[in-house]
Amino acid sequence: MADKLSDAEREKGLRALNGWVYDAGADAISHVFKFKDFSEAFGFMGRVALAAEKAGHHPDWSNSYNVVTVRLSTHDAGGLSGKDIALAKAIDAIVA
Repeated sequence: MADKLSDAEREKGLRALNGWVYDAGADAISHVFKFKDFSEAFGFMGRVALAAEKAGHHPDWSNSYNVVTVRLSTHDAGGLSGKDIALAKAIDAIVA
C-alpha cells in the first residue's frame, strides 16, 4: 500500500511534471492531452496502458475523439501518492 504525499512532497512532485493540475477536492492530479486525430489519441492510450500495467497502477481516464483526459489518484492511499507522480512522469515521457 502506498502512502499519501505530504503537501511538500506533492508540490515537489508537481514541479517535476509537465502541465499536470492538482485538484485539492479529489486529492488527484489530471492532464488533458490533445492529439491530431482519434488514431493518435488511441495510440497514446495504448502506450499509457502498457506503462500503467508495468507500474501496477492504473489511471482514471476518458477519451473523446482526439482528447484524452487522465486523472491520477491512489485509491488505497486515499489520495495522491508517489505512484501517481511516477506514472505521470512516465506519461510525460510518452508524449515528449
